Amino acid sequence: MNFAEYRIYLILFVLGVTSWILADFFDEQAKVDKKIVSHSPDYFSVNYYKKEMDIDGLVKNELNADKMIHYSDDGKTHLENPVMTLHNSDASPWVIKSKTGILEADGDHLLLAGDVFISRARAKKLKPFIINTSELRVKLSTSYAETDQWGEIIDNPNRTEGVGLQATFVKPVKIKFLSKVKGRYEFN
Repeated sequence: MNFAEYRIYLILFVLGVTSWILADFFDEQAKVDKKIVSHSPDYFSVNYYKKEMDIDGLVKNELNADKMIHYSDDGKTHLENPVMTLHNSDASPWVIKSKTGILEADGDHLLLAGDVFISRARAKKLKPFIINTSELRVKLSTSYAETDQWGEIIDNPNRTEGVGLQATFVKPVKIKFLSKVKGRYEFN
């Protein structure tokens, strides 16, 4: 064989290696593009509102948010400025606000991120009630919430604070701190 015959084989070899490298490159690029596309919103809403009823047709809870974005890959719903209202038949509703929130795909678990403000307005024999905390996990089906973070309860003129909070917002309402509890109480 002379050099001309080797040259043809060399060109074919270089073309084969080049096409193999390019195919591998474009395959990797397609995987990257697929990852980017897979975690993209499938629908969104501005001024989002959702109402859930109980078995008797009474309002159980309401969820408002300035903006809602749903992602199909994990089924999670991201919320901006969510306001959760938990209704009770014989008392004022509990209102829970935060800067951001994530509603899990099951529609029952809500994580409220950042500072969380919980309040209940004055009712017949109940004084107004305020809870300040952060990183609150709410189970909507049972009106239960918990956090491992610091929190405070303001029940004017009384104030209690601690670390770790568990709360049930339906009758019987139960709120307890888990550690480092201290308070200031005024008696009439």
